[in-house]
Amino acid sequence: MEGTMDQIQGLYGEPTPWTLDTFYNVTPTNGTSGFQFSPSPVMDMVINIIILVTLFCILVSLGCTMEIAKIKGHICKPKGVIIALASQYGIMPLTAFSLAKLLQLSPIESVTMLICGCSPGGNLSNIIALAAQGDMNLSLVMTSCSTLLALGMMPLLLFLYCQSIPNIESMVPYAGIVLALVLTLVPCAIGIAINHRAPRYSPIVIKVGMSVFMIGSVTFVTLSVMMIGRAILAVMTPTLLASAALMPLIGFLFGYLVSMVFRINEQGRRTISIETGCQNIQLCVTILKVAFAPEVIGPLFLFPHVLILCQVMEAVVFVLIFRCHQRFTRAPSEEKLEYLAVDRKAEEAKAP
Repeated sequence: MEGTMDQIQGLYGEPTPWTLDTFYNVTPTNGTSGFQFSPSPVMDMVINIIILVTLFCILVSLGCTMEIAKIKGHICKPKGVIIALASQYGIMPLTAFSLAKLLQLSPIESVTMLICGCSPGGNLSNIIALAAQGDMNLSLVMTSCSTLLALGMMPLLLFLYCQSIPNIESMVPYAGIVLALVLTLVPCAIGIAINHRAPRYSPIVIKVGMSVFMIGSVTFVTLSVMMIGRAILAVMTPTLLASAALMPLIGFLFGYLVSMVFRINEQGRRTISIETGCQNIQLCVTILKVAFAPEVIGPLFLFPHVLILCQVMEAVVFVLIFRCHQRFTRAPSEEKLEYLAVDRKAEEAKAP
């Protein structure tokens, strides 16, 4: 975007183009001051195909865990959905803004944070909700509503929080948002149809989907490290790492607390918490690439990748804590009920 360096001012201060000296006291070997990064088009295409195939398979699997009646219930009584949307578009942008001020990020770093904070929930939240035994019906409805609402909320939030950047709201990738919505709803609809029409096949589909997800994830991480591993190190400054770690953590915690205040059940709390803390990273990357010239944004367009890494790591920790808590607090009571059932059957067998 022409003239961007002169536009990011007022709210955050006077910007400067990104250079290697911004992070390290060195001179670029090629004599240029801007950040140079040229990923392989073939590698980029392969990674995109892996992402699409993996997402499709895992979302069909997630659809097999859902029920039409329960989805209708969440739509007709949208208390949980409203709380999740309010948390998503209320807590996360404010968190990004506050962290940018608190950690004294540079203007361009602050804008990068805000764009991530204003993004809707992504499919990662559905996968984590499944691992955390969340309400998958609520998770699908929340992600769909969040993505649909992003068509209006993202421009509004970017306008409110980034008033110093003219026309930033016009950089919202509306086609990308619609595509994300379609890529969420169509596979899930296929899974729901399988579960409704032929439920005996649902366990098989779920196992296959999880297997494809595990293989695809390992392949994706390996290829991504090969392609952008060195470049992403340029984003690894202490303040940006702290921002990337704190933003999803605050989202997870506040999402859970808000849903607790409004007396959502335990399963719903976990689901809302996960939905709040996870953003659609692909939309963030798209906006950063479209809105800013390479010499302005530098390697910061890779910041969303650091953010999603933090989201996954923190979510895994929370899932492990939940699983351990479930194992050590609920197992004894379940075993007791099992023993009672066995004793009852034994007594019935002895009765004449």
